[in-house]
This record gives sequence, structure tokens and C-alpha cells, in this order.
Amino acid sequence: MFVFSAQPAVTCDRISPPGPGRFVRTDAYVRAMTEKRIVITEFGTYAYPDPCKNIFSRFFSYFKGVEVTDNALVNVYPVGEDYYACTETNFITRINPDTLETIKQVDLCKYVSVNGATAHPHIENDGTVYNIGNCFGKNFALAYNIIRIPPLQADKEDPMNKSEVVVQFPCSDRFKPSYVHSFGLTPNYIVFVETPVKINLLKFLSSWSLWGANYMDCFESNETMGVWLHVAEKKKGRLLNLKYRTSAFNLFHHINTYEDNGFLIVDLCTWKGFEFVYNYLYLANLRANWEQVKRQAEKAPQPEARRYVLPLSIDKADTGKNLVTLPYTTATATLRSDETIWLEPEVIFSGPRHAFEFPQINYRKYGGKPYTYTYGLGLNHFVPDRLCKLNVKTKETWVWQEPDAYPSEPIFVSHPDALEEDDGVVLSIVISPGAGPKPAFLLILNAKDMSEVARAEVEVNIPVTFHGLFKRA
Repeated sequence: MFVFSAQPAVTCDRISPPGPGRFVRTDAYVRAMTEKRIVITEFGTYAYPDPCKNIFSRFFSYFKGVEVTDNALVNVYPVGEDYYACTETNFITRINPDTLETIKQVDLCKYVSVNGATAHPHIENDGTVYNIGNCFGKNFALAYNIIRIPPLQADKEDPMNKSEVVVQFPCSDRFKPSYVHSFGLTPNYIVFVETPVKINLLKFLSSWSLWGANYMDCFESNETMGVWLHVAEKKKGRLLNLKYRTSAFNLFHHINTYEDNGFLIVDLCTWKGFEFVYNYLYLANLRANWEQVKRQAEKAPQPEARRYVLPLSIDKADTGKNLVTLPYTTATATLRSDETIWLEPEVIFSGPRHAFEFPQINYRKYGGKPYTYTYGLGLNHFVPDRLCKLNVKTKETWVWQEPDAYPSEPIFVSHPDALEEDDGVVLSIVISPGAGPKPAFLLILNAKDMSEVARAEVEVNIPVTFHGLFKRA
């Protein structure tokens, strides 16, 4: 991960230039730079063989066990007074938020029972951190644990030492957990969406150890499963005995989840179908000419932002009926004779091969609560070429776009004296290759109408980013 520092104190149309950037000195980074090859297998790249070893040495090295990457390239989040860069494994890396120096690697397995954790934890206003990761449950079957890391206490002890498992969700397949990238959280409930994109654990352990593979080689799709949604009470750590089902989709990002009169409203960025979207994101596909890129995108699962509504209680007398009574949504939830609840969504954003992804909201004030606006990265046939604002109630959109400019995830920063939900600015790192001597800039937009407020250009190449956060200086 490349960590970028900026203090965009906007006074007029000019801002101070961004601060320094640093690569996180994870084990994966340091060893790769030292040996000038990929030493630890990554998500889509198998470790390059050591040229100094003969074939027999390489063969026996496979039996030393799976070496999991700590390449923290996905997100940054706070725990207590500390900040951690993360990927989706059990390793997170503590960094200094002021100097951006790497401090140390932390293994989550030493604190809680998880094999890995998502890069999208929920951070409550008091500093409490919630996350999810798969684990071994009863009878060695796979399951999913929700973990809780408390805020910093008066004793100043590292909150990691007080981590705990809040609740465990069962897995639909004993040895094949679903790929989990994010989850939903409200003041009273936890929502976990189990998709048909599965990790074949036996393939992971055998192929990795014996003949070499990467993470992508171990994914497969369950073509008949559809999607299962699970709900638990956050404070009691109790699973709700309700079986929510819907048609198949891929899921990476939750937009927001909130409660309303006995229902949970779950807004998601989905990709229709059971086939894994990542199959279409290899560099060989994206480096092709534009017409080939478009043809590949047309074969892939198609994107939609959707709203699902989950009733929190049922009456068997309502079998066959739509249980959703909220007046502002067309989403339905039908109770079936087998006591499953079949969900049909309301589509809140859809465009031909255009995705609304990497969603952000005014999280501090509206996370887990009724809201109106979300900001997203617009993907045109998988290529990020615009920033979007979406009104989830009216479906109205606003767009920022510039030729030969490729933005990253929009980060909403509320005005200190905000009176409305969208009072603030949107930040995005924009890559502009070939556009002149300055190939990247920090873009600042008015969050109300997506008009440009300012930009801070830099004369260095900045890697494409996934996720991040704004920290006040």
C-alpha cells in the first residue's frame, strides 16, 4: 500500500500541496524489493521461484506451509489511538499517521479466532471496531466470526488485547466459505450477506502447498445456492432464526444498513450472477484495446446498486404474501411455505456496463441510520472514469468527469459546522497519465453538487488506490 498524506485546508481555489507518500514496509514489500521478485504469493500472482534454488529445493519448500501475505494494499483504519493498514488476511500493519512510517506487523490470529478479516471494519463513534472473518466452528466446519475491538480505555492498554468474538454465523458449505469483503451494521443488528462465490479450502491447502497457486485459483462458484442473508442481534450476540434468500450476485461493498419500523434496509453494490467478477480483471484483459475491454465487460456479471428490505419478524399466516409495508420502497420480501423469506430488490442505480462502486456516505453521522446520499466511483466497463453522487430516495445523480482522468474512491469529509447531510467536500486521488508533467492530483469537490473546489497536483506517480480515510491534522 502507498500511504498518501494531505491536509487540504481549503481557503479559496488553492490548497497546500500534499504531504509525503510512503510504501508500507510490510514483509511482502521488503522481501520483494530486496530479492527483486514476488516472494510471497498475492491475490492474483503466484510467488516467483527463487532462481538460486534448483527444482528439488523448490519442491521441498512447498511443504513448509502456506505463507500468507501481509501486503497491506486495501485500506487504513483506527484502533484506539493507533492506525493500521490492512489487506484481507490475518495480518495488519501499524503505521504512524503523522510520518507514515511503518511500525510493526500484527497477527489478528493471536487475539481472536479468525483466519483473516475484511478490510472494511465498522468504526463506531466511540472508537469500537467491528469486523468479520471466517474461522473453524463446531466439528471443524467453517463459520464466520464477528469480532469486536473496544475503544481505548482509561488504563491505556492496547485495545487489541481486549478483542472478542461477538457472534458466529454458520457457513452454508462445511469446507467452502464465501468470499466476504464487507458487512452491514446498525445500532442493534449485524447483517452478513453470504454469496455463491466460494473459497475451496481443500484446493487452497493442497494446490498451494504442492504445485503452487494463488488466491484466485482457489475461488469457485456455487451455481445453485443463490444468496443467503444472515442477521444477528449486536448487543446480545444472538442469531435471528430467519432464513433470507435471494437470487445470485457478487458483493464487495455495502453502502449502508439501517432499521425502520421492524425492517432492516440493506443497500448494496451488487454484480448480477454467480460468476466471480474478478475473473475479468486480470491485467491482460484491462491492457487490451478499448474495444476488447468493452467486449470482456459485456460478458461479465452486470452491476446494480440495490436495496433489500428484511422483515425482522414473521407470522406463518402471511405465507405467500409480501411482508414489506414501508411506503417508500418497491423491494419485496415474500414468506414461502418452507419458511424462507424470498427477497426481491429495489434497484437504486443501474446503467449499461456502468457500475456505482466503492461507495461512501457521511458515515460518522449517518452510518447505520436512515440517509439520503452516497458517493461512489463510476466504473465504465471496469475503468474508473468518473465520480458520482446518488440520492438513494429519488435516484437523482450528480457526476464529476474529466478526459484522461481516472479517480479513486471518493471520501466524504463533513463540514465542521454542517447543518445538512451533504454539507462538506469529497476527496479523491486522480491519476492522469499522459496529461502533462504532473501525473496525479488530489481532487476536492463540493459534496452538494460535485463541482470542483480545488486540486493539488504532484509531480510523482501515485499508484491506483482502493480505500482510505481522512484524518484531521
